[in-house]
Parts: sequence; C-alpha cells; structure tokens
Amino acid sequence: MTALGLVLFLGSVALVAWAYLGFPALLALRALRPAPRPRTDGALPSVSLVIAVHNESAVIDRKLANLDALSYPRDRLEVIVVADGCDDGTCERVASHAGATPLTLVELSRVGKNAALNAGVAAATGDVLVFSDADTALDANALERLVAPFADASVGGVAGDFRYSDEGEVGGERAYWSFDRLWKQLESRSGNVTSATGQLYALRRELFTPVPDGVTDDFFVSTGVIEAGKRLWFEPTAVGRGAAADGLGDEYGRKVRVIGRGFASVWQRRRLLDPRRTGFYALQLFSHKVLRRLVGIALVGAFVGAALAWNVHPVYRVATLAQLAFHGLALAGWLGRGLPFARLRFFALPAFFDVANAAALHALVHFFRGRQARIWEPRRNPDEALEGAASARRGA
Repeated sequence: MTALGLVLFLGSVALVAWAYLGFPALLALRALRPAPRPRTDGALPSVSLVIAVHNESAVIDRKLANLDALSYPRDRLEVIVVADGCDDGTCERVASHAGATPLTLVELSRVGKNAALNAGVAAATGDVLVFSDADTALDANALERLVAPFADASVGGVAGDFRYSDEGEVGGERAYWSFDRLWKQLESRSGNVTSATGQLYALRRELFTPVPDGVTDDFFVSTGVIEAGKRLWFEPTAVGRGAAADGLGDEYGRKVRVIGRGFASVWQRRRLLDPRRTGFYALQLFSHKVLRRLVGIALVGAFVGAALAWNVHPVYRVATLAQLAFHGLALAGWLGRGLPFARLRFFALPAFFDVANAAALHALVHFFRGRQARIWEPRRNPDEALEGAASARRGA
C-alpha cells in the first residue's frame, strides 16, 4: 500500500508539474528563438463579422452600436447576425437597427449555435471571417489589428485577446485569463497558438469547415487552420472586452458544458495529436487541451498517494496537510462566494482552481457517457456585459 502511495503521489505531482510548469517552461525556451512575426503591411481585406445570438435582447442594441463605432472601413465590412430561435424581441431590434455598417439578419428556428454559425458563414461574402460573441465589446481598432496578419500568406487564422471590462475586480477567473494570455503569447512566438476563444477571432474564409454538432465551435473552427497547414497567430492588440461570470456557481456549470464539448472537439481533431503531421503542435495540443483537463484526476491521486505514504517520510505528511489547507481555502472561497472575503486572491485563486478541475472531472464523466450539451444557452448579466465593456474601452 505504501509503494502504491509513493507511485500515485509522484506520478500525480509530475502530471500537475508538467501541465502548469514544465510545458510553459518548454514554451518559454522555444520562444527564445521565436518564429517570424507575420507581415502586417497589406491592404485590409473584406470582412464578414458573424454573430450567433439566442435571446440577446438585453445586449444586442449595445453590441450593434459598438460595431458601428469600429474604425474598420465600411465598404469592406459586413455584419451578419444569426438569430437562433430568438423569441424575446432580438430579431425585431436587429431588423430596426439603422447603423452605418451593412447588416444582414438570418433568422432560424432553434438549431443550436454550431448550426447557426454554419448558416452565418453561408451568407457571408467577405474574404476573412470574424467571429464574436453578443456580449463582447470590441475596441475601435480591434478589427484592423485582428486582420492585419493576413497580409502574410502563411497565416490562416488570428486569435484576438479577451479582457474583462471591470478591471478593478480581483478574482480567480481574471488570474486564469492573465495566465492564458501569457500562454498564448508564448505559443504564438513558438509557431501557433493552440486555438482561439469565441469572443474574437478570424480566419480565411476558404479554411472554414462546417461545425459539427456537439463540439466547441471556436476550438473546432480555429484548429481547422492547423489542419490546413497554415499558421494560427495570437494578436494581443486586437481586444474584445466583457464582464466576468456572475459567480462560481454559474462558472461551474459553464465549464462543465464547455469542457465536455472540448473533449469531443479534441476527439474530432485527433489527427492533430499526431506529431508526424503537426510536429511540436501535437505536444502543445496534448499538454494544453488534454493534460490540463486531467489535472483533477492528478489532484485526487496526489492527495490519496500522500496520505497512503504518511508514515514513509515527513515530506508526505507535510504534503497531505498542505493539500488539506489549499482545498480548505478553496472550500471557504466556494461557500463564501458573494461575500467580500471570497474575492481576495487568498481564497479566490484556490476556489477557482478547484472549481475548474472539478468541472473538468464532471465533464469527463459526461463525455464518456455521451451527455455533452448540444444546445447553447447563453447566460448574461445584462447590466454589466456590453455597458461595462464600453466603459472600459473609453477609459483605455
């Protein structure tokens, strides 16, 4: 039993260390000899900005006003809003909008986000497709910055940078996005970012692959760039802003849905895990999108292993107690969510870390049971989403 505990503890610690320290260190080493930056000196391409919406009447007016405020040339920009079974007046608001940007409304019965995006792309005429969420406000120059790297023929897609509008707030989710931004920068300097996030990204129209049901749309669409042998670049100056999740409870449910679909997405793109086809990117994808989502299993293994090895050496007793303390802080942060103390990093970071890994375990169970969510239900805080993002943009 003691030997089992040692193996379990050391193996689990090694997995966590590789996911959060080892692989980032390897990326940093590769970034010391960075891949060439893309050219950005070409003419601006024609752009189709596709937004899939479901019952977004609370934010759609501000989103359309935000798009009208973009500095991208109007003769090279069209906006396509795909209404996925809206019954709250969203379609009427879009249809009545009289803005400066050419606008097309595509109305569908409830088909799900992926099918809605496919319909939006079918209606698009631009050379470059841009995708954004209804509650994400774009900085005025975001589109120019986003599409500039397409002047380089090697670039097939560009991921934008998502930032919170309420910059004064401290929490685990914000720390995650800061870490994720650094991770993307290292990945991009090493060759390719692993994938884009749905708040803001772009790709050449000819590289779009219709999105199947049951996968994460942004991952599946953006990794089609890698599948086509093109480069997926991260552009940190192309900024979209939005509000944080209302709380850990909402965040847990969202992560279960997103990560569950993420497992299905990686399975759909499993050919990219073959290093004979994609080289270093295969290790990058495996470390970023598979191992990091299995850290929850390793956390359980590390605790059980340290407890089993309690009598072997004091280091295992310390490890057991340290894990109990960390998870105790996480539990306090979870139980106290909504209270001022729970927003302190001392509680917020452990709580967010444990919630994220618990959600990954939950999602893994759903994946193997074939229970991934297939219909998309956006959850918005209408008082904070676009309004808060616009305020942050004005103050930037």
